[in-house]
Amino acid sequence: MRKLVVIGLGLIGGSLAAALKKRGQAIEIIAVARRQETIDTALTMGIIDRGVNALSGIANELGEGDCIFVAVPTLSVADQLISAHALVANSVTLTDGASTKGNIITSLEEKLGFLPENYVPGHPIAGSEQSGVTAANPSLYEQHRVILTPHCENQHCDLVKDLWESVGAEVLTMSVQEHDEVLAATSHLPHVIAYSLVDTLAHDSHNENLFRYAAGGFKDFTRIASSDPTMWHDIMIANKQSVLNAIALFQNNLSQLTTAINNEDHAHLLGVFTRAKAARDRFIKQLNKSSYIDPMTQTLQYIIQPGGSVTGNLRVPGDKSISHRSIMLGSLADGVTEVSGILEGEDALATLQAFRDMGVVIEGPENGKLTIHGVGMKGLKAPPGPLYVGNAGTAMRLLAGLLAGQNFSATLTGDNSLTKRPMNRVANPLRDMGITVETAESGRPPITIHGSQSLKAITYKTPMASAQVKSCVLLAGLYAKGTTKVIEPAVTRDHTERMLKGFGYKVQRDDNSVWLEGGGRLKAMSIEVPADISSAAFFMVAASIAPGSDITLEHVGINPTRTGVIDILRLMGADITLLNEREVGGEPVADIRVRYSELTGITIPEDLVPLAIDEFPVLFIAAACAKGSTVLTGASELRVKESDRIQVMAEGLQTLGIDATPTADGMIVKGGQLTTGTIETHDDHRIAMAFSVAGLRASGPITINNCAHVATSFPGFEDLAKKAGISLERQSI
Repeated sequence: MRKLVVIGLGLIGGSLAAALKKRGQAIEIIAVARRQETIDTALTMGIIDRGVNALSGIANELGEGDCIFVAVPTLSVADQLISAHALVANSVTLTDGASTKGNIITSLEEKLGFLPENYVPGHPIAGSEQSGVTAANPSLYEQHRVILTPHCENQHCDLVKDLWESVGAEVLTMSVQEHDEVLAATSHLPHVIAYSLVDTLAHDSHNENLFRYAAGGFKDFTRIASSDPTMWHDIMIANKQSVLNAIALFQNNLSQLTTAINNEDHAHLLGVFTRAKAARDRFIKQLNKSSYIDPMTQTLQYIIQPGGSVTGNLRVPGDKSISHRSIMLGSLADGVTEVSGILEGEDALATLQAFRDMGVVIEGPENGKLTIHGVGMKGLKAPPGPLYVGNAGTAMRLLAGLLAGQNFSATLTGDNSLTKRPMNRVANPLRDMGITVETAESGRPPITIHGSQSLKAITYKTPMASAQVKSCVLLAGLYAKGTTKVIEPAVTRDHTERMLKGFGYKVQRDDNSVWLEGGGRLKAMSIEVPADISSAAFFMVAASIAPGSDITLEHVGINPTRTGVIDILRLMGADITLLNEREVGGEPVADIRVRYSELTGITIPEDLVPLAIDEFPVLFIAAACAKGSTVLTGASELRVKESDRIQVMAEGLQTLGIDATPTADGMIVKGGQLTTGTIETHDDHRIAMAFSVAGLRASGPITINNCAHVATSFPGFEDLAKKAGISLERQSI
């Protein structure tokens, strides 16, 4: 860009000029302002190079690569654009900063008969209560969004996008209609409410102390009522219909809230307040581009120093599989379900939010506790948009089964990692049950479930041993007419069946088959989530490989469909003792004591593979520290987890000097001396944690890249690892 002409030197136009100057952009900035005083002030501030009182004075200077930015009051923007279009060549780019777009587009079409190809509608989402050129802020647009609503893609769009990105803004595009509707709801309506509230209270003659003693929340909320009244008058008129629609929706909800307060409807009030808090918290996370737990846009790196041992008593977070299921079944139960020990990790919180989006009132989590106000089997409501489950494959596959029996359609989406994972394994049996399921190419997410209350019961033989597929079919079977039966090639974890029984639903099993009758109901219960054996496995291996180690892991779930990691380690010679065995909420638990013992490589029995499928990343570390070779077969499922765990672990072990040979369905690992190196996790949390354990037996430091996703399954891993004796340093890069 050679020249930028700013028509209107208020906050928006002045801040863009100031930002370009601050960043040293080699652009001549020319202001167009009616008042010479405004131009002189801008010149004194050093935010423009020169100024004129009318565009006609410089129009003949402008050509290709130059841009005119119209930043006048909203109702005047269209006239300024029309005048500019008549004065300059079509090679000059025209854009604006108005917060409504539909009225401008309509006006241009009516007065010109067409939309100029050199016009790119724009709207910077930034502002201040201050106005005028003296309020110009060179940092106003940094890390803020600018929305473009282009009607064609050309070099003018590219120029405007580059302009805004050059001052630190994030540029998004959307349609004109969507822009005006979204802004009416999220910006214009709040201003209506703030202005109206302050005006109402300012004229309350009964209490002159309203403002004097108002709390900070009132001050924060009504701050926007200090904005420029003329500007907001123009915006309301310009975006009239969208604003009226937003007001009508708000009035309807406010009327319902009024009735609930009058009737002391506790459930409705609690629902509104918990949903609003969760929605606001999620909005802040999205605004900050962060996940429920930790910022996922920063790159986290672990530096593991070699050596050490692990000792003491630890309690790892709650079982992720049980946490998911407690939220799901508690939401569908009749009555209030109390859950303690919930895993407050990214995956479980995504499941929780999905059910809030479907109308379930859920209090918490607070110190691992949830109170779920169940809506019954048929009480879920259509979500307002796609259900985002982040990296949670369990949530996506199990939710697909539950959504199959609803009277609405819903789309399940996830993060980049989850969108690479296969979903036809659940989509196909659901199609057999008579519903329409749509997926992306090759059966990948997003997955859209068109629910039906006329599901057909089926008998389904799973082509692979997968607890997620089994659970999906069984959960859909809750809504089917008749008996739904799943036959597995090998026994998989049975948390779904156990929890269904806990909620009073009859489930039957015979060898590798499990079945249930549709049409029943779930009764609320109390659930105490045991510690996750998959999380405990990292410390079990750590204690097994590091001389001098002696650690006790408390209250760990030892469901027999999950104890493959214990069985495999014992076959390798690990010293593992189960203490204080007991049953809590239908799930067996125990304290697990592990002491160092020399390990020996084995051929892992294939019948144990499904019972330890999530623990193999750290079991490969155990194999690397064992005498002789360890051979794994029958584990092709590892190739379609958060990463291809066979390939990624083999590459990592090879980096650390271990002879590791990946096969189609497993790996051959020859024990040896772990050395030093840099590990790529491919954003897989279990890879990161497994190689953290490897440092105990390494000859030098291990650097582990991309560790931010550890929070998806194990919040607090870093602190527990250091407490146990692993020398772990976290770095943000």
